[in-house]
Amino acid sequence: MEIRRAETGDMRGIADLLCQVLAIHHQGRPDLFKGNARKYTDEELKALIQDDTRPVFVAADDDNKVLGYAFCKLLQQLDDNIMTDIKTLYIDDLCVDEDSRGRHIGRKLYEYVLNFARGRGCYNVTLNVWECNTAAKLFYEKCGLVPQKIGMEKIL
Repeated sequence: MEIRRAETGDMRGIADLLCQVLAIHHQGRPDLFKGNARKYTDEELKALIQDDTRPVFVAADDDNKVLGYAFCKLLQQLDDNIMTDIKTLYIDDLCVDEDSRGRHIGRKLYEYVLNFARGRGCYNVTLNVWECNTAAKLFYEKCGLVPQKIGMEKIL
């Protein structure tokens, strides 16, 4: 298995995994997530793959099949009134193919992202996880992540 920056040839495999993530979110929160939709059009996905401020990484097997991905964003607020100028790598989405889970691919992707962030001088790596996604929460806790802030809601 190889972990690397995504290429346009990976788009089909990435799109399949995006559908798996959407299914989990739709199952947990059908009031928020559509059941049969795409997070990105082909054009949007292609642009993301080429955007150095929003790197996308894939874990691919020897046949170049995408087994997992991590969508990231480099963030930095400069000269904010109250926040420091730290650079953050935000993990927007991390997924491992449901047929490949249990092989530590997610952990290896996460560690690759950590090393990428260190190499870019980032102070921290952050992400959001939906409360209904208990498997993801457990995975991130096992990776050593701790809550930074908590989003709360009241459905009206």
